[in-house]
Amino acid sequence: MLRLLRLLPLLLLLAGPLRAQEGFENAAAGLSGGFAAQAEAVERLGALADPRALPLLRALSEGHLQKTPEGVLVLGGREALTGAPAPTGRLEAVRINNRVRGALRGAFGRLELASPDPAARIAAAAGLFRARSPDNIAMLEDALGRESDAGARTAMAQALAASRLAAPDAAARRQGIVLLGGTGSPEARSLLLEARAANPDLAPEIDGAIAAIDKRLQLRRAAETAFQGLSLGSVLLLAALGLAVTFGVMGIINMAHGEMVMLGAYTTVVVQGLLRATPLAPWALPLSVPAAFLVAAAVGVALERTLIRHLYGRPLETLLMTFGVGMVLQQAVRLIFGAQNQEVTSPAWMQGIVTLPGGVEVTQNRLWIILFALLVLAVTVAAIRFSRFGLEMRAVVQNRRIASTMGIRTGRVDAMTFAFGSGIAGMAGVALSQIDNVSPNLGTGYIIDSFMVVVFGGVGSLAGTMIGAFTLGLVNKMLEPWAGAVLAKIAVLVGIMLFIQRRPKGLFALKGRAAEQ
Repeated sequence: MLRLLRLLPLLLLLAGPLRAQEGFENAAAGLSGGFAAQAEAVERLGALADPRALPLLRALSEGHLQKTPEGVLVLGGREALTGAPAPTGRLEAVRINNRVRGALRGAFGRLELASPDPAARIAAAAGLFRARSPDNIAMLEDALGRESDAGARTAMAQALAASRLAAPDAAARRQGIVLLGGTGSPEARSLLLEARAANPDLAPEIDGAIAAIDKRLQLRRAAETAFQGLSLGSVLLLAALGLAVTFGVMGIINMAHGEMVMLGAYTTVVVQGLLRATPLAPWALPLSVPAAFLVAAAVGVALERTLIRHLYGRPLETLLMTFGVGMVLQQAVRLIFGAQNQEVTSPAWMQGIVTLPGGVEVTQNRLWIILFALLVLAVTVAAIRFSRFGLEMRAVVQNRRIASTMGIRTGRVDAMTFAFGSGIAGMAGVALSQIDNVSPNLGTGYIIDSFMVVVFGGVGSLAGTMIGAFTLGLVNKMLEPWAGAVLAKIAVLVGIMLFIQRRPKGLFALKGRAAEQ
């Protein structure tokens, strides 16, 4: 008797796996039966949380599970439950219906809810949200208590709310309504609309939850519109910043400015092509920034030294000449690269979508372009304010003759200023290559917008350029839902024309001797 008592813990330890094995095999055997038996078997397998059930149910869902006339399940040429070689004879696929598919979604959710991969847990919670079974409440509460990933917690909370909404208890349904109203999700709104017809006694609570979701969705749409406006504003800022230097500081109407942007984009194409098979391939885009600056700056120096230097003080001739230079540059690019669009690959850290607090989804490439535009603006301001080049440039702008008598080489300053503005346009081309087609006409669509930004913000004012770019971007994106893209741009143009009638010098008028010249 004493010996039996000593063996009792061991017997109990062995009995657990045996019972689990028997429960798994009994539940799985129902998969070879009719649709009702299959649905019941799927639900039992999901409740067992046995890792062996997942490949079996996946095979059933994908149509790979077979059975013999005797009802033996076969998977991959072997018996699905024992692993023994499959019996010879005729095999037929195990067919399922919509009821079984619904049970499979819930079972997948239960089995994958404990996965070590957060993405798998989020997918599992999404499956349980669609299944909406009160049987999942306890399991979701337990999983939610263990969950540490923010995205998975949000998905599990939404699935838990949907499961409570399907519960027979009115208090649980009310709790589910409150939780769904706090998610701010379009899927939760659709679910509440469906539940409203089935729960007329809870219609006031459901209507309140739907109103709360609508309010949060409106705020989310407003935030996404604001981000799109900031994104457009950052593109306009990059395109107009170089023009603010050449036009705002030097007074040169450079109609080839868009082609400097285009040269920067094509420099990105060349750099990526050269580094594609090298260890530096992941750094191709960052290395394209200084390369584009140097290429566009070199073209700007050549343009200023050969043509523009002879046309200072003659704005009409400068306009016509730079317009012709722009056409020449476009044709040269067509001859070298062809007229078709060029492919530019975005690095991995610029791909995908980022979810900000409040559920606002933004694209990573646009977010990086906003940060890049602000960085370029900061570097430009620092170069003009704190460098010797910036000091000489400001001196020449204020009074060229006195600057010359003080030993400043004004011709050299003119060339460097034009190169600086053209180089900034080249860096803008690197950013635009990530969101626009790289073609010979890339810069043409931005030249008019760039002039609008500079004139609206105030000629010669970098702060005005920044505020003007973001203001025009926000206004444009706010008008697009009501007026469309074309009419919104027309409305912005008309608004700027009316504004310039009242303030000809823009938001920030240039002060000092330069403003009087």
